[in-house]
Amino acid sequence: MATTKKNVGSDDYALSRVPRDKRLGFWTMLLQWLAQSGSISQFTLGATIGVGMTFGDAFLAFTLGAVILEVVIFLIGMAGMREGLSTPLLTRWVGFGRNGSALVSFVIAVSLVGWFGVQNTIFGNSVSSLIGGPSWLWCIVAGLAITVLVIFGFRYMAVFAKIVTPLFFAMVAWSVIDALSEHSLGDLISSPPPGQAIPLSVAATAIAGGYMTGAIVAPEMTRYNKKGSHVFLQTASSMILSEYIVGLTGVLLGHMVKSNEVSQIVLSTSGVFGVLVVLMSTAKINDWNLYGSSLGVVNFFQVVFKKRLHRGAVTIGLGIAGTALSAVGIMTHFTDFLSVLGVAIPPIGGIIVAEYWVVRRMRGPLDATREAGTLPKTSPTWVPMSLVIWAAAFCVGKFYDGGIPALNSLATAFVLYTVLGLLGWIRTYGTTTLADDDDDARPVAAEHTPVGAA
Repeated sequence: MATTKKNVGSDDYALSRVPRDKRLGFWTMLLQWLAQSGSISQFTLGATIGVGMTFGDAFLAFTLGAVILEVVIFLIGMAGMREGLSTPLLTRWVGFGRNGSALVSFVIAVSLVGWFGVQNTIFGNSVSSLIGGPSWLWCIVAGLAITVLVIFGFRYMAVFAKIVTPLFFAMVAWSVIDALSEHSLGDLISSPPPGQAIPLSVAATAIAGGYMTGAIVAPEMTRYNKKGSHVFLQTASSMILSEYIVGLTGVLLGHMVKSNEVSQIVLSTSGVFGVLVVLMSTAKINDWNLYGSSLGVVNFFQVVFKKRLHRGAVTIGLGIAGTALSAVGIMTHFTDFLSVLGVAIPPIGGIIVAEYWVVRRMRGPLDATREAGTLPKTSPTWVPMSLVIWAAAFCVGKFYDGGIPALNSLATAFVLYTVLGLLGWIRTYGTTTLADDDDDARPVAAEHTPVGAA
């Protein structure tokens, strides 16, 4: 008989399906998606594009970026919703096999915890410039606060989103509307770009590529959805808010100040309210960075070291490490490395979409166990051709100069896997049998009383 362990926080079905009766309602999940739609950096991105493009051209760029992201998020997110699985766990049966999923988990975990540290550094510097005090202290405050939230899992993060999302957009809207009210909206829309011209492909790269990692890990969120229609409506709403409202508002601000330095306008609410805006902007994005990283680490250790780590404990370790590195100012030196990982992650999405929706050679065991809410007793050990495709797609995204790098790598992986899969060249090698006492081989009971369900 398995022994009962006391653990801090929620494991959040890190190595199992999310049971159907533990899924969350439409409005709770919608607020989670909308919480990812607005940030100070998105306003800055819009202003950067506005400095080099007309409003009309910027509209086209954001449309292209939004369509690309929505297609990717919906197809991958639907797979996560149907199976109730996170991206690292899903790849065991969709494209990569058990050992390949460990590599996927490692890349995702390192990338997300890295961006957690970078975002935390941005927070510390922003608050320090607003109200004073050492930036390292604010890094520690924010990092530890987000870590505590993520320890307790998805449902508490949903409650947090319900509180901060309306407040964030209300306070930012107050500042932005006040700033734009002093100028003619028609003049700003029709004004020429004040800086050096930015090609459409470059702008679309920044828009679609910047959130592609978030698109690939969409199942971390959609596994809590009840219906496919909910996934579409929620993700589409998120894209509309993020690209057409926040992004294009940033374009107008860029035309207004003739610079991408618009953060002070967005943060112009004074004193404690300005700090709250920065905190909300950072926290509602950064909690997902830490959450996704913790799921990746749990899967990695389970596959590589045969150790079943509790997600709450993993979150503590990752949160403290990311917070400490951001406080001493190291994380900003890793942005180039994280950008390289950003090109490595889109091919994962291309392979998932190709296998799950087109080739469908590996997902049979998931189909057979979905209704029971269990995981298959076995999984493929290796899928070597998927690793070859992943490497080839990464090289295309990294070294080919044309088009959109993130999209190039994703599309290359999708096409190669689809063609080779339909030709029968995608083959699995070895079979791994889950131990009878593995937690991820059977349904998981409710871990706590539901919080924030709607």
